[in-house]
Formats: sequence, structure tokens, C-alpha cells
Amino acid sequence: MAPRKGRGGPAGPRNPAVRVRARGRKPSQIRWLQRQLNDPYVAEARRRGLRSRAAFKLEQLDDRLRLLRPGMRIIDLGAAPGGWTQVAVARSRAGEPGGGRVVAADLLEMNSIPGAEILRLDFLAQEAPALIQAALGGPADLVLSDMAPPAIGHAATDHLRIMALAEAAAEFAMVTLAPGGAFVAKVWQGGAERALLSRLKQAFAKVRHLKPPASRAESAELYVIATDFHGG
Repeated sequence: MAPRKGRGGPAGPRNPAVRVRARGRKPSQIRWLQRQLNDPYVAEARRRGLRSRAAFKLEQLDDRLRLLRPGMRIIDLGAAPGGWTQVAVARSRAGEPGGGRVVAADLLEMNSIPGAEILRLDFLAQEAPALIQAALGGPADLVLSDMAPPAIGHAATDHLRIMALAEAAAEFAMVTLAPGGAFVAKVWQGGAERALLSRLKQAFAKVRHLKPPASRAESAELYVIATDFHGG
């Protein structure tokens, strides 16, 4: 199947670099602002009405692996502000006749997205899997997690925290997925992902890592993709 054109990220020449003046800002704030203002994915997300540049990461993963299909039931964990949910809705055709269903869950309040049902809850709560499956109308075909805890600046600790979140999302997926389903989660390189990979390999036929082009080169983030769920 040919790649989907014009949907995986920005194209064309970039504008000249924008420089940020200090004006009492901390060096870290200046670096962040300058990176945002010169990021073509940020500009393209704004142009397309996407809620975050992270939406391009899911589009690029899907262009590569064909994870999203019309008619699928999809759960987006930690969904705010909603960039991944927007992509899931569009590519599953949720809200259209014969289309899929998308449930977005987060502790944070999130503005509505046509075609998605948004639940404000903690996915770690005991009742969460049943509530989310009820909203979805059955078991999921795909569970997505682009979650990351706030970084504290200590690389080893940040790595352990995001891996704990990814492991929790994986356990949630294993009780909500239909046979043959798939799971996608953000992880960080650093060694602690071995336990997660081992667990996923017990329950899915194929497990792989990808770093989409929209992930910043300096970032340690990767995405783990587990497909063909069979339990275990």
C-alpha cells in the first residue's frame, strides 16, 4: 500500500530562524521558546488545527505500520490536550457511519473532540477498565499511550518514572484489548525498558521500537509497538 501523502508532517522550505530576546527570561525559557518558534511541526500543527505537535508522531507511526483503520475501537490514555485523539478519530473515521469509536481518558480536563468520547478519570483506578470499555462498546482494538510524567531533570529518575507509567499502561491494555489488538506507548532509552519488553513479548506476537521523525533528535524517547495480542 502506498504511503499516505501530506499527513505525516510539515513539508516545504522553513522560514528564517526566529530569535527570542531575553527580557528577564531564564536561559532555559529562552531555549524552549526558541525551539518552539522554530519548530516546523509546531507551525504545521497550528495550521491544521491539531492540538499538539505530538499528533505527527502518531501519524508517522501509523504511516509506517498501519495501526489505525476505519471501524476500530481505540483507547487513548493520558490523552490531553488531544493531538493523538484527533488523529485516532480521523483515521478510524469515528463518528461517521460505519466508523470506529474513540475514548480519550485523562485526569486533566480536556475540550471536546467531535467523534471522541472524553472521560476524566484515572486509568489506574480499579473501575477504570470497565468504565472505558463500556464507553467504547466493548474491548479495544488499539490502546495508545503518549504519557510522560513531568521531568525533574535527573535522567535516571525520569527514565524510571516514565517506564513505570508505560508498564501500567501495558497492564491496562492487556485487560482491555480484544484478541489481535495492539498497544503503543512512549518509553525512554536507558535500560529499564527490558522488563516491559519481556512482559509484552509474552502477550503479543510482535514487539518493536520506532522513533518517528517528529521526535526531536536530542530526545531519548522511543515508541514501543506491540501487535497481535494473544494474552499471556
